Order: sequence, then C-alpha cells, then structure tokens
Amino acid sequence: MNLAQTRRTVFHTARRSRHRLRHAFLSAAVALALWWGLVRLFHLPEFLLPTPEEVALRGWQAIQDGTLLHHTWITLQEVLSGLALGAGSATVVGYVLAKSRPLERLLAPYLVASQSVPVVAIAPLLIIWFGTGLLAKTLICALIVFFPVLVNTVVGIRSVPEALRDLLRALDATPWQVIRYLEIPAALPVFLGGLRIGATLSVIGAVVGEFVATDSGLGFLINLARGRYDTPLVFVAVFTLIALALALYGSVLALEHHFLAWQTPSGKPHR
Repeated sequence: MNLAQTRRTVFHTARRSRHRLRHAFLSAAVALALWWGLVRLFHLPEFLLPTPEEVALRGWQAIQDGTLLHHTWITLQEVLSGLALGAGSATVVGYVLAKSRPLERLLAPYLVASQSVPVVAIAPLLIIWFGTGLLAKTLICALIVFFPVLVNTVVGIRSVPEALRDLLRALDATPWQVIRYLEIPAALPVFLGGLRIGATLSVIGAVVGEFVATDSGLGFLINLARGRYDTPLVFVAVFTLIALALALYGSVLALEHHFLAWQTPSGKPHR
C-alpha cells in the first residue's frame, strides 16, 4: 500500500467513525428522551422505573463512595482472565482439530454437548469445586468464550487455500514458517470475528458467576440493589456492564484495524 492509499484509508476510516459516533449520540438522545417521557407521562415511582437524572445521580454517588469502581474492577478482572483463558485454550484446541479431522469427529459430540448445557446450570458446580473466588468466575467466563472462538479458529485454519500450502511446501518452508506467514494471516479475520463474540459473552459469564455466589462484582451489586429496591443502582450496574462489553468489543475492532490494515473496507486486499 503506497502513501496515498494509506492516507485515503485513514481519511475514510475517520469519516466512518465520526458518522457512527453521530448516529450513536443521536440514538442515545432519543432513547433518553423516550425514557424520561415515559416516566413523567405515567408518573412511575423511582423503585419501578427511575428517571435518567435519578440514575445519573445514583451513579455519581456510587463513584464518589468507591462502590462502583470497586465492583467494576472485580468484574473486569474476571472478564479479562476468563477471556484470555477461554480464547487461548480455544485457539490451541481449534488449531489441533483443524489439522486432524478424525480427532474432530471424536471430540465434536462432546464439545457440542458442553454447549447445550446452560452455563447457569454449570456455574453452581464450579462454585462448589473451586470456591467463590476469582478462579471459579474465570472458569465460567472461559467456558462461555471457548466455543465461538474454537469454531472460528477451525474455520479460519481450514479456509487457507491449498494452493498456497503447496507453494510453501515447494519452497521448503518449515512448519513454523507456514504457521507464521500463511495460516495466521489467512485465519486472522475469521478468528477475530469469533473473538468479538467471545469478548461480549465473557461479560455474561462473569455476571452469571457473581449471581450464583460471591460478595463482590457488578452481578453482586445488582443482586444487592434489587434486594433493597434501589432500582437506580441496578440501572447503574447494568449500564456499567454494557460499557464493559462495548469497550471489549471496540478493543477487538481496534485489533482488526491494526492487523488487517492491508484489507479494504470491502474485505478485498489493496492492489
């Protein structure tokens, strides 16, 4: 890609980002206006549906007393550790399965069966076996992240054109060179797509673990606020979870822009 093409790509990316931000702010403004109007129109009490102002005030109070930051940090640790464990193990297992169809046929029923059982049903067992600390919640997050990243890894590795493999074999490339210069670049777009899904699901895994048994985290904060009919605090915790999921999703998108800069927006390489 030459300098002119790079500048055009940066310009178009920045313009698309500004366009998306404008749409996001407009959508948020409309949603807040409808929310406020609904509460005022039907005179709903705060414990049933608070106004945006009441939620914002409660959120500021939770930030000032350190409650929100403490529980957010606990949940973030669970999410990041579970995402790293789940995505890392799924990548290794997915690569092995992509290379061995007999092994895939052997393990596929067990992998699919593991996904048919809701994480909510498995979480109590993990809490019993590993306690209520970070490890149990990390494992719950890893389980929910594992399958989508695994599937995308297998699909990505198998999407590598056989002609390119033959070319590298003809050039006497080592197995590591095949992985580094062919399989990783070819599989990366599909893999990152799976990682996007896994990143958002990891937040769900953390909250499931905190709902089952814990004394900290945003899931615990939601349960605590619900028991006290502190509905504004429930909204604050939920919005914080949404912000975490969006931040993780955006981080994976940033990785895509960085590692897939050689692709055009249409997904075709520059010429």
